[in-house]
Amino acid sequence: MKHLLAAFASLLFVAGSPALAAPRQGDVVIRHVTVIDVEKAKAEPGQAVVLLGGDIVAVGADAAIAKDWRAARTVEGGGKYLIPGLWDMHVHFGGGPDLIEENRALLPLYVANGITTIRDASGDLPDQVLAWRGEIARGALFGPRLLTSGAKIEGIAPLWKGTIEVGSTADVDAALDRLKNRDKVDFVKITDSTLKPELFLYALQQAKALGLRTSGHIPMALTTEQAVDAGISSIEHLDYAYNAGAKDEAAIAADYAAGRIDRAEANRRLDAGFDRDTAMATYRRFAAKGVSVTPTLNGSRIIAWLDRDDHSKDAGLAYIGPKLRQTYAWRVERAAKADAATIAARHQHIDDMGTILPMLAEAGVPIIAGTDAGFLNSFNYPGFGLHDEIALFVEKGLTPAQALASATRAGPAWFGWLDRYGAVKPGMAADLVLLTKNPLQDIAATRAIDTVVMRGEVLDRAALDAMLADTKARVAAWDAASPK
Repeated sequence: MKHLLAAFASLLFVAGSPALAAPRQGDVVIRHVTVIDVEKAKAEPGQAVVLLGGDIVAVGADAAIAKDWRAARTVEGGGKYLIPGLWDMHVHFGGGPDLIEENRALLPLYVANGITTIRDASGDLPDQVLAWRGEIARGALFGPRLLTSGAKIEGIAPLWKGTIEVGSTADVDAALDRLKNRDKVDFVKITDSTLKPELFLYALQQAKALGLRTSGHIPMALTTEQAVDAGISSIEHLDYAYNAGAKDEAAIAADYAAGRIDRAEANRRLDAGFDRDTAMATYRRFAAKGVSVTPTLNGSRIIAWLDRDDHSKDAGLAYIGPKLRQTYAWRVERAAKADAATIAARHQHIDDMGTILPMLAEAGVPIIAGTDAGFLNSFNYPGFGLHDEIALFVEKGLTPAQALASATRAGPAWFGWLDRYGAVKPGMAADLVLLTKNPLQDIAATRAIDTVVMRGEVLDRAALDAMLADTKARVAAWDAASPK
């Protein structure tokens, strides 16, 4: 009897052992891939990744995954390179109610370019964008995960439309209450067209007290240090970070605030006063305060060189509706009015600004990839522009690994979501891009997209090409219907 019991126990042990356990079930398995560990800048070949719903549930050696897992769909990686989904952390939708459909048509362009999350930095359609955010989250609208500031905070009668106008601290309090509790925004955008400097600082301080992240443009009458001390989370556009390197930024801000100099003279003095030691000390302060910089450098480069570059044959124009293309004219006309000296200064300034990217990285400042693509921003094409942006980062001195991190990890880090996004490992979101080339060797590889996985849905090259073709066809139809 003892021997029978022992044999039965042994049989139970063997049957229940991991070696003989039934394979686990996933929805998708991506086999024979090289997983890119962006954080460590390492490539791990011979891997497989299992997805279940919108989650990554297993990552490991291909043979082990094939043994332990089954899935309804297998994606054959063929040695290709798997990275986390890309994030564009500065986009815009706008141009007025007549342009809603043309703006909506931009959403697939992001996905077709491997961008699974975008951060809307406010335009003049804030309520529409908030509605899109909810529709995408519910699966009622196709597009990348959409994070938005809603309406931006501005002064009274500002240049920009679609704002919450504030002229007092009570107005600021009411605006923040609306954004936090009614609109439930993902962050707050504050700009400097007509906003009083003291209210800019107050808005930053109050937003921080409410637990809201902030991004914005810094008023000329303030120093960058004042904005950082008040609690700004992200400085949008590289100009402001460049200005912070001027030895006499405080004196320039004071002179501008007192009306002793105009904006043009203030900018001239800021350019002339740039000093590397001052800049590095300031950037280390950014890092210590947890402040990120979103350069939007390619957008600035396009504007700076509008006098030289002919964009009339850009392939990207075929994806932009006719009314959106018309919004480009504003910047083109402004650039055309500049005299030779202004144009030369513009060229020099964009070159000078680019030099601080490696300095920011050396100081430990998180650099976030964002394009500024959308209405008004001429020839800066949604989706495609992110690849231009990070290529420019490398051209200006970042490594491919640093540029890749700016578009995959810096966005999640800014939101405090690195436990969910920015890596290919179990527990992370199933937002992935399969590339035919290694982005750690050449950042241009981010353009070589084979497959995109968004919220667990697999979109192969044929599906991505169909998205692009559909958008192009819609634009062609709009063009045909437009008055000639």
